[in-house]
Amino acid sequence: MANRGLVTAIAAVGAAQLLKLPLHYAKTGRWEIRKLIGSGGMPSSHSSGVSALAAYTATKCGVKTPEFAISAMLGIIVMYDAMNIRRHAGEIAMQVNDLDVDVEKLAGKHPGIYHIRRRKRLKESLGHQPREVAAGSVLGLLFGFIGAITGSKR
Repeated sequence: MANRGLVTAIAAVGAAQLLKLPLHYAKTGRWEIRKLIGSGGMPSSHSSGVSALAAYTATKCGVKTPEFAISAMLGIIVMYDAMNIRRHAGEIAMQVNDLDVDVEKLAGKHPGIYHIRRRKRLKESLGHQPREVAAGSVLGLLFGFIGAITGSKR
């Protein structure tokens, strides 16, 4: 028998990843299949997964249990990381990626003499804006509650 809480959380992650494709298209007018597997974007699949797990656990076990405390703390850490640390790392990556252009401008006519351009750009889409985390959380809460009430008794 599968762990229903885990299956619910993974389903919430999958739903968030699937939603990224049409939401990105609505925003940009471009279909980007890589949005299905990439990090960052609307909604946060990390937030969706941990929120689904916490909602499922709260519904099945109650909010005064160690199981809920563990899932809630995991969710807080993951969402904080997605919104702060990972987002700031993505912003720094943008600045580092722009350094090549800035150095070449400063070098004038002979950029190759002074600077070798990076071959691989750093990944810039790492974290989430607060609204992306909030949207993922709402999606996850829905999945968690539905997974708990439609599942079998504990």
